[in-house]
Amino acid sequence: MTGDDQHLRHQLERQVRRLRAARRAGLLGLLITGGTAGLLLVVPLVLGAYLGRWLDEQSVGYSVRWTVNGILLGLAVGAWNVWQFFREPGDE
Repeated sequence: MTGDDQHLRHQLERQVRRLRAARRAGLLGLLITGGTAGLLLVVPLVLGAYLGRWLDEQSVGYSVRWTVNGILLGLAVGAWNVWQFFREPGDE
């Protein structure tokens, strides 16, 4: 077997394991996983928005510069959190 074949086989086996685990977990497992992923995405987003809003209030004049940057930073951190959550240990 070549390296590409082994890599493809490893990915296929991993996907089969995930499907079997999801089938065993049922609806409750799906809700818990989805809720956790949602929180991992939303919490940094909201914190970034609040921090940006606070920084905008500290500056003179009307500005939403920090708010927008906080939201974008929170979105990036939240997406990275979700990616780390669904990534299996050993994936690289």
